[in-house]
Amino acid sequence: MVELVSKRILFVDDEPYMQKIVKISLETIGGWEVVLANSGAEGLIKAEDLKPDAILLDVIMPEIDGIACLKKLQLNIKSQAIPVIFLTSILSFTEPHQFLQLGAVGAIAKPFNPLTLVSEIVKILGWSL
Repeated sequence: MVELVSKRILFVDDEPYMQKIVKISLETIGGWEVVLANSGAEGLIKAEDLKPDAILLDVIMPEIDGIACLKKLQLNIKSQAIPVIFLTSILSFTEPHQFLQLGAVGAIAKPFNPLTLVSEIVKILGWSL
């Protein structure tokens, strides 16, 4: 296991299987606390209440999609400073001009390698190993 400073990550995704894979990966390899949200609406509440170190955000979700969720996070003084990384199957969102224009700090394409997910997040956020 890679020894990292303990972080709290909020993962917002409506797919239970994806939640399980990300949670296991980040907790086992990164030693991070992972908080799950099943929807954009739930993610907004948890981001404000828990103030995680970073948010992994799916783009395609019912009701409040990832883009709308990110905009609402940016408008809320309690969550606007939290860095957001898209975790998405929409390849165009992994292009820097796309995610930066929307206000995310990075994007990781689905499918991803669970064994390298922590290092990808660390690289995007500039955290040290």
